[in-house]
Amino acid sequence: MAVLSQVNTLGQQIWLDNLSRSLIQSGELAQMLEAGISGVTSNPAIFQKAFAGDSLYQSDIARLKQQALTPKQRYEQLAVADVQAACDICLPLYERSQGKAGFVSLEVAPDLADDTQATVTEAERLWKLLDRPNVMIKIPATDSGIQALTTLVAQGINVNLTLLFSKAQLQKSWQAHAAGIRQRLANNLPVDRIQVVASFFLSRIDSALDITLPASLQGKTAIALAKTAYAEWQEFTQSREFTDLAAQQAAPLRLLWASTGTKNPAYSDVCYIENIIGADTINTVPANTLNAFIDHGKAAATLTQDVQQAKSVLIEIEQLGINLESLASRLQQEGLQQFVDAFDALLQPLA
Repeated sequence: MAVLSQVNTLGQQIWLDNLSRSLIQSGELAQMLEAGISGVTSNPAIFQKAFAGDSLYQSDIARLKQQALTPKQRYEQLAVADVQAACDICLPLYERSQGKAGFVSLEVAPDLADDTQATVTEAERLWKLLDRPNVMIKIPATDSGIQALTTLVAQGINVNLTLLFSKAQLQKSWQAHAAGIRQRLANNLPVDRIQVVASFFLSRIDSALDITLPASLQGKTAIALAKTAYAEWQEFTQSREFTDLAAQQAAPLRLLWASTGTKNPAYSDVCYIENIIGADTINTVPANTLNAFIDHGKAAATLTQDVQQAKSVLIEIEQLGINLESLASRLQQEGLQQFVDAFDALLQPLA
């Protein structure tokens, strides 16, 4: 577990991309926090797997099915209870870190992705229902979701903006966050406890592109995007536009690396952790990949290394006629559909 402490020392938080009732009630989540994990993310696919495979849900599911509730209402009761319990376990870390760590994410229903007002309304409702300072409401980074981000930040709600696949999408996200902070300050409201992360998905980019690339470029696009995006994020956070907000206690939107499990067996099983370690970032990691990293991973400040080389990789890819923005739009839509499918599948046994 020492490697997790080393990553923390380098300024990056490792979050667990998994949540279940067994994880909470067995004490395993608390032990993971003691070992260096700094937060938790969830999504419909994670809950689908938990409901199907964790026996601790079965009596509650049977009880809820006796009540006059919709399948979505039954799901919500189960998920909200889990997220609240996880938030309570993470609360001491949240308090020790002065509100910088110890977060747990819950996602709005994925079918709201293209409706700004419905996303805002649902996020507000979940925020009040969960009633925990260290919860993050997860919304997708569609154009509608990015508009919703500004409104939610202005209302003081922590947000995990998810399904980002390009630097342009990231730039929109930190601009939207800054706009929300400015709105809140204009209303003389405090901004020091608002935390927003932008979840940039990595391995899915390589999985989609590698079959079209020469061997010399395979497995390099996602990490190149991460390194160059981080450099651009640093420029923004050091610009007058943001330092004026930071002077009024605003925390920057932070980059969160997601989809960091290795999908291609030809690559190192920890390549999406080892190569993107940098200060003021987060990496949310599935359990298998986390165990591999604890077993044989190495910690070093890699996110700022070889940035020029990363830029060269992206230039080569563009010279091949590949439009990374078009790819990002397609991957975002595919990701949304996967969450819709998982959400539908988790509701079926609750009908």
